[in-house]
Amino acid sequence: MSGPYGKDLERWIPRLIAVWRQARGRADGPETRLTPQEVKEVGAGVKQLSLGLTRERKLAGARYMDDPRLLGAYLLFYWPVSYAQAREALGELSARPRSVLDLGSGPAPVAFAALDAGAAEVTAADRSKPALALARALATEAGEALATREWDPLRKAPLPEGKYDLITMGHVLNELYGAGDEAVKPRAALLEQVLAQVKPGGSLVVLEPALRETSRLLLKVRDVMVEKGYAIRAPCMYRGACPALVKESDWCHAERTWTMPRVVEEIAKAAGLHKEALKMSYLVLAPAGEGWPEPRPERLFRIVSESLEGKGRQRFIGCGAEGRMGLAMQEKHRTEKNERFFKLHRGDVVSVTNTEAKGDGLALDDRSEVKVVAYAGQGVPPAPKTPAPPPDEGKREST
Repeated sequence: MSGPYGKDLERWIPRLIAVWRQARGRADGPETRLTPQEVKEVGAGVKQLSLGLTRERKLAGARYMDDPRLLGAYLLFYWPVSYAQAREALGELSARPRSVLDLGSGPAPVAFAALDAGAAEVTAADRSKPALALARALATEAGEALATREWDPLRKAPLPEGKYDLITMGHVLNELYGAGDEAVKPRAALLEQVLAQVKPGGSLVVLEPALRETSRLLLKVRDVMVEKGYAIRAPCMYRGACPALVKESDWCHAERTWTMPRVVEEIAKAAGLHKEALKMSYLVLAPAGEGWPEPRPERLFRIVSESLEGKGRQRFIGCGAEGRMGLAMQEKHRTEKNERFFKLHRGDVVSVTNTEAKGDGLALDDRSEVKVVAYAGQGVPPAPKTPAPPPDEGKREST
């Protein structure tokens, strides 16, 4: 499996299967895989979830995790996906969090991802009692310490008390307060409330589906937060209104390569779904009063598109301090200093030099240098500190 968390996720597969079977009153079966009949059963539930959450969206905001069949389908299919997405986003944090609150946790894939990423104290909070019961069963199966709390944002329930190094919200915000622009302000207000419980130096990580509609709404929430003075730790380097919202056809999402666990692959096939790539939209926000990261001296862009190859040319869309723009270079200009440009992936952060404004972006040539500052899933290193100037020789006291 791709990523440094691959082995961690593989260890969860037999635990997920065991807990699912226990919940269904079944005692035996292969430890690391499902029987053909079980695959068919779970695949039907996953297909219903997919239609209700990504296409028709009729399940968004509904209490589908109180349905044992849909909760079981989520556990064996969407749980591993959400875990992998969370590990990707958590990889961008500059420091390992000690205390974590996972809001809208369901059966806690993001909470367990935080534990595996080094957190010491994790609380999972959700409105679904059956989902929290599965989370506790998983903790027992894995020998992990996981606290659980009931929390229902639609009933304006208070957040669990305390301050946390990290608060996560995995695929919950898009199900709150409606499906259109009317949801933007209440979602932003909730994030502001949540950020009040993040410790100084900590972060709020919001994971959302990579659908065009949900991603654009997340970007609109982002703009409200930025306008209120909140800083974005990742993935944004542009500090103004999101340029991906200028055109209705644009949106911004992350995409990572991964090798699906076998059980996920079998269920996806049974449900008629394609999960070759790991896709999500996400934000990492800083608490109030903390500014944006100190800008690095280089001209940086995060790659926010797939490869847009043309005849004899490579092109990407980049987004940096200057905004969102095309970056293109012809094959004939490839050199040792810029050949990395031809191997970039969505999410990589690169520095570029010696560019020329052309069309809607920048053209690179054989004078250009391209360096990867951070690969997708890694945090951008902080700006190097400027060394203090040497003492003024003329002001030294003579000895």
